[in-house]
Amino acid sequence: MHSAESLHGRLQRGRGCGARHAVGARRARELVYDCVCRDPRWDTLEARGLYYARLILDLELEIGPVTGHLFEPLDHIDTDEDRTNLSIDVLAHLIRLGRREAVLPLRRYASEGWNWYAALQALVDLDDPILAEGLDEIAESRCDDGDLAWLCGVDGAVTRVWAERHPRIAAARRPEVRSHEPRPLLTHRSDADLAALARSDGDCATAAILELGRRRSPLVLDLLEELMPSGGHDGPLCRAVRDLGPVALSRARVWAAERRSYHDVGIDVLAAHGTDPDAPPLLDALDVALDEEDWDLAAVPADGLGRLGSRAAIPLLLYGWEESACSQLRVSLLGALCGIDPHVAEPYLVEGLWDCEDGVRRIATGAVPLNGETRTRLRRLRHEPAEDPHVRSAAAGRLSGPR
Repeated sequence: MHSAESLHGRLQRGRGCGARHAVGARRARELVYDCVCRDPRWDTLEARGLYYARLILDLELEIGPVTGHLFEPLDHIDTDEDRTNLSIDVLAHLIRLGRREAVLPLRRYASEGWNWYAALQALVDLDDPILAEGLDEIAESRCDDGDLAWLCGVDGAVTRVWAERHPRIAAARRPEVRSHEPRPLLTHRSDADLAALARSDGDCATAAILELGRRRSPLVLDLLEELMPSGGHDGPLCRAVRDLGPVALSRARVWAAERRSYHDVGIDVLAAHGTDPDAPPLLDALDVALDEEDWDLAAVPADGLGRLGSRAAIPLLLYGWEESACSQLRVSLLGALCGIDPHVAEPYLVEGLWDCEDGVRRIATGAVPLNGETRTRLRRLRHEPAEDPHVRSAAAGRLSGPR
């Protein structure tokens, strides 16, 4: 990934300032195509499709390089979905934005491409039977039952039409309801008995932990220290500890001070329930996560510091905003900045209106100072069909509110 200070690096990260500065920049055309065809995302769950589609629209770029990437000879050699997933997503968003020339290559790739299922899913999600006409034959013939249920399980205009022609697709839209195996009934057992069951490797161990968590039993604190170093039942135990709320604070403070396997659980509890004296370990956790570029781990202490209104966190939050390769982290960073100092947050709220993550756009839409530029952007967010519905609703609310 390129430097966070460069236009290329900002476009790769999905930054709002990258989108704003790309208009009129000499190399923007090549940089946008590079991002679309060489997926720069730190995590493929990050949003980029609408962001790059808007850039292609605003810069009046042709879609040829994007479709050329899909159909290059490497497609059936490099069988990695990540090579084409972003390009498919960009084409689908371009269709939502009114660039109808993206329909034919997307349909062709659904028929001929190696990653055909992703293209087929994108066309189904567009929910226009005309765009997906004839592709039901591909879905019915190529998909196994599991893939077909995933593709057609959600009710929509496309799948309704397809179901009328294919009994298998009709069945996929009405998945058989399977009864889950009943959990062992443990409500009559004492906390001590449940703790003993939790230490076992039997089928009842997880059920016992869940029951202790439901009771908000402090025994889960002891169990976490005992079992987590060995990797046993980490998920249910961590959840049970977090569900204890402030009851877990005293033990969480000890965990957060130690570099042991349950350190992160301690930070989670402090972030959610801590008080002002708990800001230093959260600051340390955020500093370490940013220094080690562990962007996932940085989100929780950022949220906690925002909740506590810790001004000492502002330099770290701003550093994370500039440097993070993970666009999803910016949701936590912007929320924290707003909670700590709305004035400091103002320029980032403006930038956030152009951000790739709808979570960032939601925060920005709800809190950005209103002026000519931001009102113009809010009007676009309000009326653009491709925009996230929550962002559209927030933009409508701001525009209809007091001036």
